[in-house]
Order: sequence, then C-alpha cells, then structure tokens
Amino acid sequence: MQQILGIIIVMGSVFGGFFMMGGAFHQIWQPIELLVIAGAGIGALVLGNPRHVLAEMMTQIKKIVFRKKYDSEFQRQLLLLMYELLQLAAGGLKALDAHVEAPKDSPLFQRYPRVLEEPKLLAFIVDNFRLMAMGKINAHELEGVLEQELEAIHEELNQPAKSLNKIGEAMPGFGILAAVLGIVITMNTVSEGATSGEIAEHVGAAMVGTFIGIFLCYGLIDPICNMMKQLVGQEASNKECVKVVLVTHVAGKPPLLAIDAGRRLVPLNIKPSFAQLERWINDLEGRDSAPEENSRRGGGRAKAA
Repeated sequence: MQQILGIIIVMGSVFGGFFMMGGAFHQIWQPIELLVIAGAGIGALVLGNPRHVLAEMMTQIKKIVFRKKYDSEFQRQLLLLMYELLQLAAGGLKALDAHVEAPKDSPLFQRYPRVLEEPKLLAFIVDNFRLMAMGKINAHELEGVLEQELEAIHEELNQPAKSLNKIGEAMPGFGILAAVLGIVITMNTVSEGATSGEIAEHVGAAMVGTFIGIFLCYGLIDPICNMMKQLVGQEASNKECVKVVLVTHVAGKPPLLAIDAGRRLVPLNIKPSFAQLERWINDLEGRDSAPEENSRRGGGRAKAA
C-alpha cells in the first residue's frame, strides 16, 4: 500500500504539474522512445549479470510488492522457534535430527509458518544446527564461521540492487541516446522540406526521450533499489539474530538468555521488550504442559473408575 501511494505521489506531481502548465498527453506519449530506453536498459541488465542474479532480483522485487513485511508476529515466531530448538538441544543435539533434516515436515517447524516462508533463513537455521550436531565447536569458532557466512550471504543478496542501480544510473544516458536518434530523424525531415511546426514537433518528441530516462532513473528505479537494500538489511538482521542466539547457546548460557541476546538485535520498530518475550515463552510452555496435565487427569479418573 505504501509503495502504491508513493507511485501515485510521484506520477501525480510530475505529470500533474506538466498538465497544469498546459501540456497534453499526446506530447509525452512516445512509445517508440520508451521502447528504445526500456529495451536498452533491460538488454544491458541481461548482458551484464548472470542468471542467478537476475532470478534473485525478481524474487526481491516480488517480495517488495507482494510479501508480508517483517513485523512483530514474524519476530515472535522466529524467537519462539529458536527457543524450542534450544530446549530440544539441551537434551542432546541428536534429538534435533528429525526436525532439521526435514523442517517442512516437522510439527515443530509447522507451528511457525512465517519462518517456513523464508527459505534462506530456514536453511541458515537448520544448516547451523547440523553444524553444531556434527561435532564439538566452541563459541568463538562458531562466531567466526557464522560471521564469514553472513558476510558472503549479504554480499550476494546485495548484488541485484547494485546491478539494478547501475542500470538506473545509465537511464539518463539511454534517454539521450533516444533523443539523438529523434534528432537524426528530425534532420532528415528538414532535408525533405518539413515546415517549422513539423520540425518543432519532432524535436519535442525527441526531447521526451531525455525526460523518460531521467524519470525512470530518479522516480522509479532508484527508489526500488533502495527498497531492495532495506529488504536485504532486514533479512540480514534476522540471520544476525539467529547467529547471536546460537553463539550464546554454545557459550553455555540457558535458552532464555540466548533468546534474549537475539532479541536485542531485532529492529527497534518491532523489537519486543524482555517482559513481552517472557510472556510469549510462558504462554508457549503453558500450552505445551496443558496436554500432559490433561493426560494425568484422565489417567486419575480412569483409575478411580
């Protein structure tokens, strides 16, 4: 919704101001100029990037438009999932095998669907629990491994925004290219005896190419790149939270303190307080203990009968 509002404001301000100054729609509607500029930009994007970068770029753009934002509910599910995994790990990391080997089939993971919707985060969680289960590793070693992994992931996920930003910076140049082609056509009409009015119309159409290139650069592509960078930053924050939880757990701290260490890395606008985190965990433990209590009561009634 916010993105749609932003587009309406940009389009309304630019084209509304043009129409208020006496402009007409047909003066700026130049589909051939748009084809030249957009086609050159897309072609350069395909030429300069491998397939996996283009695929990740489309994934990030779809997330910006369609996916749910990382909100307090997402953070609740992530922190509680990590708490449950640490509780299981306290009884031996082998107890986690059934869950981390097939997380989408695990009833534990299925209780947290928002995390299951994030394949990169899910892979980061299960891979590192596997790493902990493979052999003894101390907190310092684990922290070094995770920092290197996160740096590599962050660099790779930022590449689509960097590539798109370069194409955005080239858009004014593509606009000038389209304008030059329009001027070439205009000069040909002069040699054919065009009137001054026809020449002015051709020159105006050519200048629209420069306008389109600048508008696409600063009005659309640059904001999209900024949103992609913020999205990658939010995903990196989630992985940093998981990293701190794992390192704190390996350092020998109890699960609650490990989860609280991860909570401190949650962005401020959705960061839960420690009291709220405790309520979430108490509700979780109360829910888990309820079936056992009901079972004991059922057994007592059966004996009495």
